[in-house]
Amino acid sequence: MKTQLLAATLMLSLASTGAAYAKPSCAKGAIVGGVGGHVAGKHGLLGAAAGCAIGHHMAKKQEREQQRQAQAQAQANAQAQAQAQANAQQPAPRK
Repeated sequence: MKTQLLAATLMLSLASTGAAYAKPSCAKGAIVGGVGGHVAGKHGLLGAAAGCAIGHHMAKKQEREQQRQAQAQAQANAQAQAQAQANAQQPAPRK
């Protein structure tokens, strides 16, 4: 009963927090951490909190990597376009 009450309290608190921790990554981490903490020694609430933090951290890390890749791709596209324009402006060779 006490465990169910704690789980319900945790899920309610996660649902009522701001957008930063209401992401799916936090919920997934909280579920995995809660189960792991419960199995490891009846510390489901602590595991859920740690899982949420780790899930949030990993999601931010993945988001930064995707932004870096998009920026590198945009830079490569801009360089290719500049090279194409430079080639188009050169006069044709005479025969």
